[in-house]
Amino acid sequence: MQLSLKGFCTIGTLSIGLVFINGCGVSTAKPTSAVAAATGQFTGTGATASVPSGSSTPTSPATPSSNNGSAPAPPAGATIMSNIQNQKGWQTCGGCGNDGGAGQGPIYDITQSIASPALSGSSADFWITGGPAYSGGYYFIEQPTVPNPVSYLRYEFDLYIPAQYASAPQAIEFECQQNANGYTYNYAWQADYASKTWRVFNYTTKHWEGTSVAFQAFAPDTWHHIIAMYHASGTQVIHDSITVDGVTSPVNIAHDALFTGNGLELTNAFQVDLDGNSSPYHVYVDNLTVSLKD
Repeated sequence: MQLSLKGFCTIGTLSIGLVFINGCGVSTAKPTSAVAAATGQFTGTGATASVPSGSSTPTSPATPSSNNGSAPAPPAGATIMSNIQNQKGWQTCGGCGNDGGAGQGPIYDITQSIASPALSGSSADFWITGGPAYSGGYYFIEQPTVPNPVSYLRYEFDLYIPAQYASAPQAIEFECQQNANGYTYNYAWQADYASKTWRVFNYTTKHWEGTSVAFQAFAPDTWHHIIAMYHASGTQVIHDSITVDGVTSPVNIAHDALFTGNGLELTNAFQVDLDGNSSPYHVYVDNLTVSLKD
């Protein structure tokens, strides 16, 4: 049902003023998604696979293709967290991804360091193999905190679904979440196979809301590039646009951030949802990158 963000360790700077942070995280993350906030904190279980160490600058471009559409590039001075799919410290939280954040969770986990399919040479497999119908497998990871609400936030990744699982998902979700100045800013998109639309999450009402952007099921056995643009405006969350394979759809959707009184926190997350038949499937993610500036 919903997602989060959590910690890196290796930092370097480039002459163009961008800060890069590569895989090397903490393992004490707790979900701060809309569901977790509504139902209380959950203690996650760590991802099981080992990952290669991160480096201070990426060895391959965060975007392996030119499928950026009209999504704006990171501004000077932005923090860029790249290859997050390789970061240590990914966690799961049982049934916290279910509707209402309660009930039995599905069987799901993450397998890292996948050589094929991969674009960078090391993708991650977010898999779900069974469980209650319509339950959701929620993965999250902590990132270094940012003191002020973000003025620029870009969440991008490459996604691959094998042919045998092409029609299996109920929905695929991804999210960034920031706590700043006592407010929780939740930035989330859902590729909803059921309604065939892209939906955004309203953290205050705890509901997904439809948009005018149609969703077409991802073609199997091929990589798709996704970019979501967001920013905060005062105590509002703004979903600016979604770009899929080079086609940008502006939406400019605003929601109120929720005053929670929580301390500084930043997380990113991914979720895979089961359909009514609890059909198992695998989603491979590569070049997962979060770029932001406060």
